[in-house]
Amino acid sequence: MASEIAAKLLLSLPPDAANLAFVNSLVQRSELRDLHEKVASGQRISEADALRLFESKDLNAVGALADLVCRRKNGNRASYILNRYINYSNYCILSCQFCAFARKKRDADGFQYSVEEIAQMGREALRLGLTELHIVGGLHPSLPFSFYTDMLRALKAVDGRLQLKCFTAIEILHLAWLAKKSVEQVLVELKAAGLDSLTGGGAEIFQPAVRSAIAKGKESAEEYLGVHRIWHRLGGRSTCTMLFGHIESLADRVDHLRRLRLLQDQTRGFVGFVPLPYQPGHNQLEVQTPPTGFDMLRTLAVSRVYLDNFDHVTAYWVGLGLKLAQVALSYGADDLHGTIIEEKIFHMAGATSPQQQTEAELVKGIREAGRVPVQRDTFYQPVKVWDAAPADEGPPAGGASRVLENNLATA
Repeated sequence: MASEIAAKLLLSLPPDAANLAFVNSLVQRSELRDLHEKVASGQRISEADALRLFESKDLNAVGALADLVCRRKNGNRASYILNRYINYSNYCILSCQFCAFARKKRDADGFQYSVEEIAQMGREALRLGLTELHIVGGLHPSLPFSFYTDMLRALKAVDGRLQLKCFTAIEILHLAWLAKKSVEQVLVELKAAGLDSLTGGGAEIFQPAVRSAIAKGKESAEEYLGVHRIWHRLGGRSTCTMLFGHIESLADRVDHLRRLRLLQDQTRGFVGFVPLPYQPGHNQLEVQTPPTGFDMLRTLAVSRVYLDNFDHVTAYWVGLGLKLAQVALSYGADDLHGTIIEEKIFHMAGATSPQQQTEAELVKGIREAGRVPVQRDTFYQPVKVWDAAPADEGPPAGGASRVLENNLATA
Protein backbone atom coordinates (compact mmCIF):
# COMPACT_ATOMS: atom_id res chain seq x y z
CA MET A 1 0.00 0.00 0.00
CA ALA A 2 2.78 2.41 0.92
CA SER A 3 4.56 1.77 -2.38
CA GLU A 4 1.32 2.42 -4.30
CA ILE A 5 0.80 5.71 -2.50
CA ALA A 6 4.41 6.71 -3.22
CA ALA A 7 3.98 5.87 -6.89
CA LYS A 8 0.80 7.99 -7.10
CA LEU A 9 2.57 10.89 -5.44
CA LEU A 10 5.43 10.66 -7.96
CA LEU A 11 3.00 10.67 -10.88
CA SER A 12 1.30 13.79 -9.50
CA LEU A 13 4.54 15.77 -9.46
CA PRO A 14 5.97 17.82 -12.38
CA PRO A 15 8.59 15.83 -14.36
CA ASP A 16 11.65 17.50 -12.79
CA ALA A 17 10.26 17.26 -9.29
CA ALA A 18 9.22 13.64 -9.86
CA ASN A 19 12.73 12.78 -11.06
CA LEU A 20 14.30 14.45 -8.03
CA ALA A 21 11.91 12.62 -5.71
CA PHE A 22 12.76 9.31 -7.39
CA VAL A 23 16.49 9.97 -7.04
CA ASN A 24 16.05 10.82 -3.39
CA SER A 25 14.07 7.68 -2.67
CA LEU A 26 16.52 5.46 -4.56
CA VAL A 27 19.70 6.79 -2.98
CA GLN A 28 18.27 7.13 0.52
CA ARG A 29 17.92 3.35 0.57
CA SER A 30 21.52 2.74 -0.50
CA GLU A 31 24.90 2.83 1.20
CA LEU A 32 25.59 6.08 -0.65
CA ARG A 33 23.16 8.26 1.31
CA ASP A 34 25.92 10.49 2.67
CA LEU A 35 27.31 11.09 -0.83
CA HIS A 36 23.82 11.93 -2.07
CA GLU A 37 23.56 14.62 0.59
CA LYS A 38 26.95 15.96 -0.48
CA VAL A 39 26.11 16.01 -4.18
CA ALA A 40 22.57 17.37 -3.68
CA SER A 41 23.97 20.31 -1.71
CA GLY A 42 26.50 21.10 -4.44
CA GLN A 43 29.59 20.04 -2.52
CA ARG A 44 32.62 18.68 -4.38
CA ILE A 45 33.29 14.98 -3.84
CA SER A 46 36.80 13.80 -2.98
CA GLU A 47 38.99 11.16 -4.61
CA ALA A 48 38.04 8.79 -1.78
CA ASP A 49 34.36 9.46 -2.53
CA ALA A 50 34.92 8.74 -6.22
CA LEU A 51 36.62 5.45 -5.39
CA ARG A 52 33.63 4.52 -3.20
CA LEU A 53 31.32 5.17 -6.14
CA PHE A 54 33.48 3.03 -8.43
CA GLU A 55 33.50 0.19 -5.89
CA SER A 56 29.76 0.31 -5.21
CA LYS A 57 27.66 -2.48 -6.68
CA ASP A 58 24.54 -0.30 -6.53
CA LEU A 59 24.77 0.90 -10.12
CA ASN A 60 21.31 2.45 -10.07
CA ALA A 61 22.12 4.58 -7.05
CA VAL A 62 25.40 5.74 -8.61
CA GLY A 63 23.53 6.47 -11.84
CA ALA A 64 20.86 8.41 -9.95
CA LEU A 65 23.52 10.66 -8.44
CA ALA A 66 25.03 11.23 -11.89
CA ASP A 67 21.63 11.97 -13.40
CA LEU A 68 21.02 14.53 -10.66
CA VAL A 69 24.25 16.34 -11.57
CA CYS A 70 23.57 16.05 -15.30
CA ARG A 71 20.06 17.51 -15.05
CA ARG A 72 21.31 20.31 -12.83
CA LYS A 73 23.78 21.31 -15.55
CA ASN A 74 21.86 20.52 -18.75
CA GLY A 75 18.20 20.10 -17.88
CA ASN A 76 16.45 17.47 -19.96
CA ARG A 77 18.51 18.03 -23.10
CA ALA A 78 20.90 15.61 -24.81
CA SER A 79 23.02 16.52 -27.79
CA TYR A 80 24.72 15.17 -30.90
CA ILE A 81 26.87 16.69 -33.64
CA LEU A 82 26.86 16.35 -37.42
CA ASN A 83 30.48 15.53 -38.12
CA ARG A 84 32.87 13.52 -40.21
CA TYR A 85 35.92 11.67 -38.96
CA ILE A 86 39.02 11.90 -41.17
CA ASN A 87 42.32 10.09 -40.59
CA TYR A 88 44.90 11.71 -42.84
CA SER A 89 47.30 8.75 -42.40
CA ASN A 90 47.84 5.69 -40.21
CA TYR A 91 51.62 5.66 -40.58
CA CYS A 92 53.11 6.09 -37.12
CA ILE A 93 56.57 6.01 -35.56
CA LEU A 94 55.13 4.59 -32.32
CA SER A 95 53.98 1.04 -31.60
CA CYS A 96 51.50 1.42 -28.73
CA GLN A 97 50.52 -1.98 -27.39
CA PHE A 98 46.78 -1.23 -27.32
CA CYS A 99 46.65 0.29 -30.83
CA ALA A 100 45.36 -1.60 -33.87
CA PHE A 101 45.34 1.50 -36.10
CA ALA A 102 49.02 2.34 -36.62
CA ARG A 103 51.09 0.99 -39.53
CA LYS A 104 54.69 1.25 -40.66
CA LYS A 105 55.72 2.34 -44.14
CA ARG A 106 56.47 -1.28 -45.03
CA ASP A 107 52.89 -2.40 -44.27
CA ALA A 108 50.65 -3.00 -47.25
CA ASP A 109 47.53 -1.61 -45.54
CA GLY A 110 49.05 1.72 -44.58
CA PHE A 111 47.46 4.84 -46.10
CA GLN A 112 48.04 8.56 -46.50
CA TYR A 113 45.74 11.15 -48.05
CA SER A 114 46.85 14.23 -49.93
CA VAL A 115 45.69 17.74 -49.01
CA GLU A 116 43.42 17.78 -52.06
CA GLU A 117 41.87 14.43 -51.15
CA ILE A 118 41.14 15.74 -47.66
CA ALA A 119 39.70 18.96 -49.10
CA GLN A 120 37.39 16.83 -51.24
CA MET A 121 36.21 15.04 -48.09
CA GLY A 122 35.46 18.48 -46.67
CA ARG A 123 33.38 19.39 -49.70
CA GLU A 124 31.46 16.13 -49.36
CA ALA A 125 30.85 16.86 -45.68
CA LEU A 126 29.58 20.32 -46.50
CA ARG A 127 27.09 18.93 -49.03
CA LEU A 128 25.75 16.62 -46.30
CA GLY A 129 25.19 19.53 -43.93
CA LEU A 130 27.95 18.52 -41.51
CA THR A 131 29.39 21.20 -39.24
CA GLU A 132 32.60 19.59 -37.95
CA LEU A 133 35.57 17.69 -39.30
CA HIS A 134 37.35 15.59 -36.65
CA ILE A 135 40.88 14.96 -37.95
CA VAL A 136 43.65 12.89 -36.38
CA GLY A 137 46.34 10.53 -37.60
CA GLY A 138 49.46 8.63 -36.65
CA LEU A 139 52.81 10.30 -35.96
CA HIS A 140 53.90 10.35 -39.57
CA PRO A 141 57.66 9.91 -39.98
CA SER A 142 58.19 12.32 -42.87
CA LEU A 143 55.25 14.66 -43.61
CA PRO A 144 56.48 18.27 -43.28
CA PHE A 145 54.83 20.75 -40.91
CA SER A 146 53.55 22.62 -43.97
CA PHE A 147 51.31 19.63 -44.81
CA TYR A 148 49.27 20.26 -41.66
CA THR A 149 48.94 24.02 -42.10
CA ASP A 150 48.14 23.57 -45.81
CA MET A 151 45.46 21.01 -44.90
CA LEU A 152 43.79 23.40 -42.46
CA ARG A 153 43.88 26.30 -44.92
CA ALA A 154 42.48 24.13 -47.71
CA LEU A 155 39.57 23.02 -45.53
CA LYS A 156 38.79 26.56 -44.38
CA ALA A 157 38.83 27.58 -48.06
CA VAL A 158 36.06 25.02 -48.69
CA ASP A 159 33.87 26.89 -46.20
CA GLY A 160 35.00 28.95 -43.24
CA ARG A 161 32.00 27.72 -41.25
CA LEU A 162 33.37 24.17 -41.09
CA GLN A 163 34.70 23.70 -37.57
CA LEU A 164 38.05 21.91 -37.57
CA LYS A 165 38.66 19.76 -34.50
CA CYS A 166 42.09 18.29 -35.14
CA PHE A 167 45.13 16.64 -33.59
CA THR A 168 45.83 14.94 -30.29
CA ALA A 169 48.37 16.27 -27.81
CA ILE A 170 50.98 13.73 -28.93
CA GLU A 171 50.53 14.89 -32.54
CA ILE A 172 51.20 18.47 -31.42
CA LEU A 173 54.37 17.37 -29.63
CA HIS A 174 55.43 15.44 -32.73
CA LEU A 175 54.87 18.50 -34.94
CA ALA A 176 56.92 20.64 -32.56
CA TRP A 177 59.77 18.15 -32.79
CA LEU A 178 59.36 17.87 -36.56
CA ALA A 179 59.29 21.64 -37.16
CA LYS A 180 61.87 22.44 -34.45
CA LYS A 181 59.42 24.88 -32.89
CA SER A 182 58.00 25.27 -29.41
CA VAL A 183 54.62 23.74 -28.64
CA GLU A 184 53.19 27.23 -28.23
CA GLN A 185 54.50 28.37 -31.61
CA VAL A 186 53.10 25.27 -33.31
CA LEU A 187 49.67 25.89 -31.76
CA VAL A 188 49.77 29.59 -32.72
CA GLU A 189 50.54 28.71 -36.35
CA LEU A 190 47.93 25.94 -36.51
CA LYS A 191 45.33 28.28 -35.04
CA ALA A 192 46.21 30.95 -37.61
CA ALA A 193 45.80 28.34 -40.36
CA GLY A 194 42.28 27.44 -39.18
CA LEU A 195 42.44 25.07 -36.22
CA ASP A 196 39.33 25.57 -34.07
CA SER A 197 39.74 22.90 -31.39
CA LEU A 198 42.14 20.22 -30.23
CA THR A 199 40.78 16.70 -29.83
CA GLY A 200 41.04 14.92 -26.48
CA GLY A 201 42.54 11.70 -27.78
CA GLY A 202 45.76 10.21 -26.47
CA ALA A 203 45.10 10.71 -22.76
CA GLU A 204 44.79 6.94 -22.24
CA ILE A 205 45.55 6.51 -18.48
CA PHE A 206 47.88 8.97 -16.75
CA GLN A 207 49.33 6.57 -14.15
CA PRO A 208 52.98 6.22 -15.32
CA ALA A 209 53.45 2.44 -14.95
CA VAL A 210 50.18 1.64 -16.70
CA ARG A 211 50.83 4.24 -19.39
CA SER A 212 54.23 2.74 -20.09
CA ALA A 213 52.75 -0.77 -20.29
CA ILE A 214 50.03 0.14 -22.82
CA ALA A 215 51.69 2.97 -24.77
CA LYS A 216 55.44 2.87 -24.30
CA GLY A 217 57.11 5.91 -25.81
CA LYS A 218 53.99 8.03 -25.85
CA GLU A 219 53.93 11.44 -24.18
CA SER A 220 53.68 11.58 -20.39
CA ALA A 221 50.60 12.75 -18.50
CA GLU A 222 52.37 16.01 -17.78
CA GLU A 223 53.10 16.54 -21.48
CA TYR A 224 49.50 15.76 -22.48
CA LEU A 225 48.13 18.18 -19.90
CA GLY A 226 50.81 20.74 -20.80
CA VAL A 227 49.73 20.87 -24.45
CA HIS A 228 46.11 21.45 -23.46
CA ARG A 229 47.14 24.04 -20.86
CA ILE A 230 48.99 26.07 -23.50
CA TRP A 231 46.10 25.73 -25.96
CA HIS A 232 43.65 26.96 -23.33
CA ARG A 233 45.93 29.88 -22.46
CA LEU A 234 45.86 30.87 -26.15
CA GLY A 235 42.07 31.01 -25.95
CA GLY A 236 41.50 27.57 -27.46
CA ARG A 237 39.06 24.93 -26.29
CA SER A 238 39.35 21.13 -26.34
CA THR A 239 37.89 17.90 -25.09
CA CYS A 240 39.65 15.25 -23.02
CA THR A 241 39.38 11.48 -22.72
CA MET A 242 40.21 8.44 -20.60
CA LEU A 243 40.81 4.95 -21.99
CA PHE A 244 39.47 2.49 -19.42
CA GLY A 245 38.90 -1.22 -18.98
CA HIS A 246 42.35 -2.65 -19.73
CA ILE A 247 45.03 -3.12 -17.04
CA GLU A 248 44.40 -0.03 -14.94
CA SER A 249 42.93 -0.11 -11.44
CA LEU A 250 39.92 1.83 -10.24
CA ALA A 251 42.30 4.01 -8.25
CA ASP A 252 44.16 4.77 -11.50
CA ARG A 253 40.90 5.98 -13.03
CA VAL A 254 40.27 8.27 -10.07
CA ASP A 255 43.81 9.67 -10.37
CA HIS A 256 43.23 10.33 -14.07
CA LEU A 257 40.01 12.20 -13.35
CA ARG A 258 41.72 14.13 -10.56
CA ARG A 259 44.35 15.49 -12.92
CA LEU A 260 41.74 16.52 -15.48
CA ARG A 261 39.63 18.25 -12.84
CA LEU A 262 42.67 20.11 -11.55
CA LEU A 263 43.59 21.45 -14.99
CA GLN A 264 39.96 22.42 -15.59
CA ASP A 265 40.00 24.37 -12.33
CA GLN A 266 43.00 26.27 -13.66
CA THR A 267 41.94 26.93 -17.28
CA ARG A 268 38.22 26.16 -17.79
CA GLY A 269 39.27 25.18 -21.30
CA PHE A 270 37.72 21.70 -21.59
CA VAL A 271 34.26 21.71 -23.15
CA GLY A 272 33.57 18.02 -22.58
CA PHE A 273 34.86 14.70 -21.28
CA VAL A 274 34.70 11.49 -23.34
CA PRO A 275 35.47 8.20 -21.53
CA LEU A 276 36.52 5.54 -24.05
CA PRO A 277 36.04 1.81 -23.34
CA TYR A 278 39.03 -0.28 -24.37
CA GLN A 279 38.57 -2.39 -27.51
CA PRO A 280 40.52 -5.66 -27.05
CA GLY A 281 40.90 -6.89 -30.63
CA HIS A 282 43.81 -6.96 -33.09
CA ASN A 283 46.50 -5.54 -30.82
CA GLN A 284 49.28 -6.62 -28.46
CA LEU A 285 47.51 -5.87 -25.18
CA GLU A 286 45.70 -8.92 -23.89
CA VAL A 287 42.94 -8.22 -21.38
CA GLN A 288 41.08 -10.95 -19.53
CA THR A 289 37.89 -9.00 -18.91
CA PRO A 290 37.30 -6.07 -21.28
CA PRO A 291 34.77 -3.42 -20.21
CA THR A 292 31.27 -4.71 -19.51
CA GLY A 293 28.07 -2.72 -19.85
CA PHE A 294 28.05 -2.33 -16.06
CA ASP A 295 31.57 -0.92 -16.10
CA MET A 296 30.83 1.48 -18.96
CA LEU A 297 27.77 2.93 -17.22
CA ARG A 298 29.58 3.06 -13.88
CA THR A 299 32.54 4.92 -15.37
CA LEU A 300 30.32 7.45 -17.11
CA ALA A 301 28.33 8.00 -13.92
CA VAL A 302 31.30 8.43 -11.58
CA SER A 303 32.96 10.75 -14.09
CA ARG A 304 29.84 12.92 -14.22
CA VAL A 305 29.65 13.23 -10.44
CA TYR A 306 33.38 13.81 -9.89
CA LEU A 307 34.04 16.21 -12.80
CA ASP A 308 31.87 18.94 -11.33
CA ASN A 309 33.63 21.65 -13.34
CA PHE A 310 32.82 20.00 -16.69
CA ASP A 311 29.52 20.90 -18.33
CA HIS A 312 29.31 17.88 -20.62
CA VAL A 313 30.05 14.15 -20.56
CA THR A 314 29.76 12.18 -23.81
CA ALA A 315 28.57 8.60 -24.20
CA TYR A 316 30.67 7.66 -27.24
CA TRP A 317 28.28 5.41 -29.12
CA VAL A 318 31.07 3.93 -31.26
CA GLY A 319 32.58 2.32 -28.17
CA LEU A 320 29.36 1.62 -26.27
CA GLY A 321 26.95 0.83 -29.09
CA LEU A 322 23.96 3.11 -29.60
CA LYS A 323 21.61 1.10 -27.37
CA LEU A 324 23.87 1.28 -24.32
CA ALA A 325 24.66 4.92 -25.12
CA GLN A 326 20.91 5.59 -24.89
CA VAL A 327 20.89 4.06 -21.41
CA ALA A 328 23.92 6.17 -20.49
CA LEU A 329 21.76 9.28 -20.93
CA SER A 330 20.20 8.27 -17.60
CA TYR A 331 23.61 7.63 -16.02
CA GLY A 332 25.17 11.05 -16.31
CA ALA A 333 25.86 11.48 -20.03
CA ASP A 334 24.22 14.34 -21.94
CA ASP A 335 25.75 13.79 -25.38
CA LEU A 336 26.01 10.92 -27.90
CA HIS A 337 28.80 12.44 -30.06
CA GLY A 338 28.45 12.40 -33.82
CA THR A 339 27.04 11.02 -37.01
CA ILE A 340 30.43 9.63 -38.17
CA ILE A 341 31.04 8.76 -41.80
CA GLU A 342 33.95 6.40 -41.34
CA GLU A 343 35.48 5.54 -37.96
CA LYS A 344 38.73 3.59 -38.25
CA ILE A 345 40.54 3.55 -34.90
CA PHE A 346 37.95 1.72 -32.79
CA HIS A 347 36.84 -0.58 -35.58
CA MET A 348 40.38 -1.66 -36.47
CA ALA A 349 40.61 -2.64 -32.78
CA GLY A 350 37.54 -4.86 -33.07
CA ALA A 351 34.56 -2.60 -32.30
CA THR A 352 31.37 -4.23 -33.62
CA SER A 353 29.17 -1.11 -33.57
CA PRO A 354 28.18 0.42 -36.92
CA GLN A 355 30.67 2.83 -38.45
CA GLN A 356 27.90 5.37 -38.87
CA GLN A 357 24.66 6.73 -37.50
CA THR A 358 22.14 8.90 -39.29
CA GLU A 359 20.87 12.05 -37.70
CA ALA A 360 17.42 10.46 -37.59
CA GLU A 361 18.68 7.54 -35.49
CA LEU A 362 20.45 9.82 -33.03
CA VAL A 363 17.39 12.03 -32.64
CA LYS A 364 15.18 8.99 -32.20
CA GLY A 365 17.57 7.46 -29.67
CA ILE A 366 17.63 10.64 -27.59
CA ARG A 367 13.84 10.94 -27.63
CA GLU A 368 13.38 7.31 -26.64
CA ALA A 369 15.59 8.03 -23.61
CA GLY A 370 13.17 10.77 -22.58
CA ARG A 371 15.48 13.64 -23.52
CA VAL A 372 15.06 16.63 -25.80
CA PRO A 373 17.44 16.28 -28.79
CA VAL A 374 19.81 19.16 -29.49
CA GLN A 375 22.09 19.43 -32.49
CA ARG A 376 25.31 21.03 -31.20
CA ASP A 377 28.52 22.44 -32.60
CA THR A 378 32.14 21.57 -31.74
CA PHE A 379 31.95 23.56 -28.49
CA TYR A 380 28.67 21.94 -27.34
CA GLN A 381 26.75 25.10 -28.22
CA PRO A 382 23.19 24.49 -29.52
CA VAL A 383 22.65 24.69 -33.27
CA LYS A 384 19.07 23.40 -33.22
CA VAL A 385 16.73 22.29 -30.45
CA TRP A 386 14.17 19.70 -31.55
CA ASP A 387 10.64 19.78 -30.26
CA ALA A 388 9.15 17.09 -28.05
CA ALA A 389 7.93 14.96 -30.95
CA PRO A 390 7.04 11.27 -30.45
CA ALA A 391 10.01 8.90 -30.23
CA ASP A 392 9.16 7.27 -33.56
CA GLU A 393 9.54 10.54 -35.45
CA GLY A 394 12.89 11.49 -36.91
CA PRO A 395 14.00 14.74 -38.50
CA PRO A 396 11.48 16.18 -40.95
CA ALA A 397 11.85 15.63 -44.67
CA GLY A 398 13.78 18.18 -46.66
CA GLY A 399 17.08 19.98 -46.41
CA ALA A 400 20.28 18.54 -44.99
CA SER A 401 18.46 16.32 -42.51
CA ARG A 402 16.83 14.29 -45.28
CA VAL A 403 20.20 13.91 -46.98
CA LEU A 404 21.74 12.75 -43.74
CA GLU A 405 19.10 10.06 -43.28
CA ASN A 406 20.70 8.28 -46.22
CA ASN A 407 24.33 9.12 -45.46
CA LEU A 408 26.85 8.53 -42.77
CA ALA A 409 28.54 10.53 -40.10
CA THR A 410 31.14 9.74 -37.45
CA ALA A 411 31.99 10.18 -33.81
